[in-house]
Amino acid sequence: MEDLRINENIIVPASALIFTFSRSGGKGGQNVNKVSTKVAVTLHLDALRAPDEVKQRLRENLSHRLDSSNNVRVVSQQSRSQWKNKQLALQKLATLLAEALREPTERIATSRTKASHVERLTKKKRRSAQKLLRQKKNFIDE
Repeated sequence: MEDLRINENIIVPASALIFTFSRSGGKGGQNVNKVSTKVAVTLHLDALRAPDEVKQRLRENLSHRLDSSNNVRVVSQQSRSQWKNKQLALQKLATLLAEALREPTERIATSRTKASHVERLTKKKRRSAQKLLRQKKNFIDE
């Protein structure tokens, strides 16, 4: 198996990937009961060929997906084929790592439109009028 390339600078060595196979659920007839088609890929972040800053950013951005040993685990069981599930799992892992490495973009503050401002005020007036109608002082006692 060859190394997994995340981008031009970061490569996951094939030796750092641990594959586990198990029986998959879902369709497949008798094949489901006999063949282990579900694939789980586990990657230890410290095994990456990358600078320490990159590894730290991955730890921060993937903190919700890491286990206690800094392992990232991706599972695929979409296909009936073990080979195809293996390819899908590697693709998922590469996408996950690439997304985690992307620099966050700054939000550009914009002002509200005149129409949205008028609509908000109109809704407030309508709601206020509705609540006024519910007050007891508006009822006539006879």
